[in-house]
Amino acid sequence: MGRIKSKLIKRTSRQLIEKTDESFGKTFEENKKALGSTLQSKKMRNKIAGYIARIKKNTKTIIDDEQ
Repeated sequence: MGRIKSKLIKRTSRQLIEKTDESFGKTFEENKKALGSTLQSKKMRNKIAGYIARIKKNTKTIIDDEQ
């Protein structure tokens, strides 16, 4: 199964992707650096970076399957 993310994590991640989609990649490390000092809480930053990586990876898979 997996860990369940809170609404705050999901909502914030989606808003960040809508605003600055190009700055995020498919890996956790890239996203963590992109968020940088934007978020004060390290735990929150890591959760959001991981969730964004998951979204980007799934989006890429869906797009590849359609073509």
